Amino acid sequence: MDKLSQLIQDVSSTWASGYSQYLTGAGKTILLAVAATAVGCIIGLACGVLQTIPYAKDDNPVKKALLMVLRAVIRIYVEVFRGTPMILQAVFIFFGLPYFFGNGARLDVTPAAYLVVSINTGAYMAETVRGGIMSIDPGQTEGAKAIGMNHFKTMTSVILPQTIRNIIPQIGNNLIINIKDTSVMFIIGYTELFAVHKAIVGAKFVYFPSAVIEMAMYLCMTIVCSVLLRWWERKLDGPQNFDIATTDTLALTSGMTTYVKKERKEDMHR
Repeated sequence: MDKLSQLIQDVSSTWASGYSQYLTGAGKTILLAVAATAVGCIIGLACGVLQTIPYAKDDNPVKKALLMVLRAVIRIYVEVFRGTPMILQAVFIFFGLPYFFGNGARLDVTPAAYLVVSINTGAYMAETVRGGIMSIDPGQTEGAKAIGMNHFKTMTSVILPQTIRNIIPQIGNNLIINIKDTSVMFIIGYTELFAVHKAIVGAKFVYFPSAVIEMAMYLCMTIVCSVLLRWWERKLDGPQNFDIATTDTLALTSGMTTYVKKERKEDMHR
């Protein structure tokens, strides 16, 4: 109990002296994670759609060659950024560009951090979108084409709306991962929450109390995001009862729908 009391006291004093730094770091972490996840979803959506454009043997050779090159480039991009740690990707982009192209190619810390997290997320989302598109029943594509829709119209009006709804859990998962993985951006000097922890520890030598604060803040951010994402999923699901609101006696007696008459105000107060 003495150790626990001492820890609570140390955590309280550490928070009291550095709460503004912690909150600033948490704000930058959330902003980076949300913005990069949004951009990554756009990248992943574009890559996923491009990977699923069909072509036949008798198609224009130029179209076939272009699609094959695009798919190869996307595959290389996905494999490289899914197969290497984000911390090394940050090093290669922040330090590698000026190494090869001179100091004129050096990015500022903040744009570099946003770029790294965005393209890393895009690589994961590309496979998520591709899998989501492939999971839609092929009969829906055939039905859309049967009524005269081209591939673009079929994707935008039939396939993608269902795909996006199906991959929302994975989008939320990527957001939560990004909240935690932005901690590696300290390697290029981006002062997010983990960088604040390192600065406070270096100045005050309170490693464990600061780590407790960091863990609690990361946990709170991820829990809040999880709750909001589940609420969003429920909103997209719509109402549980899709019965048609009608007083048509023919529709009611046919058994095709039901109608629940609204209670009058005087009945509700009885």
